[in-house]
Amino acid sequence: MEETKLFSPYTIKNVTLKNRIVMAPMCMYSCTEQDGKVTPWHYTHYISRAVGQTGLLIQEATAVSQEGRISPYDLGIWNDEHIEGLLQLTTLIKESGAKCGIQLGHAGRKAELDGEILAPSAIPFDAKSKTPKEMTTDDIHLTVAAFKKAAERAKKAGFDVIEIHGAHGYLINQFLSPLSNHRNDEYGGSPENRYRFLKEVIEAVKSVWDGPLFVRVSANEYHPEGLTVEDYVIYSRWMKEQGVDLIDVSSGAIVPAKINIYPGYQVPLAEKIKHGAEIPTGAVGLITSGLQAEEILQSERADLILLARELLRDPYWPRKAALELGVDIEGPVQYERGWKQRRNQR
Repeated sequence: MEETKLFSPYTIKNVTLKNRIVMAPMCMYSCTEQDGKVTPWHYTHYISRAVGQTGLLIQEATAVSQEGRISPYDLGIWNDEHIEGLLQLTTLIKESGAKCGIQLGHAGRKAELDGEILAPSAIPFDAKSKTPKEMTTDDIHLTVAAFKKAAERAKKAGFDVIEIHGAHGYLINQFLSPLSNHRNDEYGGSPENRYRFLKEVIEAVKSVWDGPLFVRVSANEYHPEGLTVEDYVIYSRWMKEQGVDLIDVSSGAIVPAKINIYPGYQVPLAEKIKHGAEIPTGAVGLITSGLQAEEILQSERADLILLARELLRDPYWPRKAALELGVDIEGPVQYERGWKQRRNQR
C-alpha cells in the first residue's frame, strides 16, 4: 500500500514531524516534591511514547507561575531551575526519533492550591470551588510576562513546539468566555476585549520564540450563553493574523456541563475552524483506530491527529495503526525482531 497521510511527514516552519500522530498534553500530577521539576516518572512516560513512534509529544500543561498550577503536583517552568530536567527530557525524546512540544498554561480559577488564586472575574468554577481574586491590570501584565519567560525557558530546554493552553476552563479560556469574564475594562465585554489577554500572551511568546506555535482551544462551551465554534472561527482568524501556526481543537470545561461523547465527537469542530479560519488544525477526542485517523486526514477535516487516553492505554499505538493500514514503519532496532515477526503474520 502506498504511504498514507497518517504516516506522511508534516512540516511546520522549521520542524518536520515524521508522521501526523501527536500525543495530546495530559497532566500526570507526578511532581511528588511539589517543586515542578521533572521526575523519573516523566522520563518513563514520555520516552516510551517516543519509542512507540509517536511523531510529536506535547508535554502536559506546564505552569508559567506557581499560583498558576492546577495542583501542587504539576510540572513547572516558572524559574530557571526547571530547565535542566526539561532539557534532559527533550534530549532523550529526540534521541528516540520524536519531536517534543510543551503546553504552557495557567489554571486561573481552577487552581486547586492553598492561598489566593487569580481569574479575570471573582466567579468560582462551581459551588465547591474557591472564589478567585479578580486580576488587576498589574496582575495581568505580570502573567503575560510569565508566559514570555516560560517561552524563553522552553527554548533553552530544547522544545520544538510551544502550545499555549487556551482551553478547558483555565485562565486564557476564562478571559475568552463571557461565562467567566464579567470585566468592564479593556479585558472584558466585547469579543475583541475578551481576546486581548490571549493576544498579549501570543505577542509576548512570539517576541522570544520563532518556532511552531500552537494554541489549544475549547471550541464549544456546551452552554446556551457560552461560546460556540462559530465564535472560535473568529478567534482563530485573529490568531492566524498573529502568526499562530495551528489550532489544537478540544471543547468544554469552562463551566460544568453535560457533553454528549461519541467517537470523533470533536472532529467537526476542528473541521469547521480549519476551513472557516483557513488555518491548520489538530483533531482530538475518542480517535482510537488507524482507519478513523486516516479518514479524518484524507477528508481534510484536520491536519494532525492528537491522541490522549488511547496512548495511555497503548504507548505503541502507532505500530498498531500501521498494521491496520498496511504500512511498514521504522522502529527501534532493539525491537525489530518482534515487529518483523508481526509484519510477516499480517
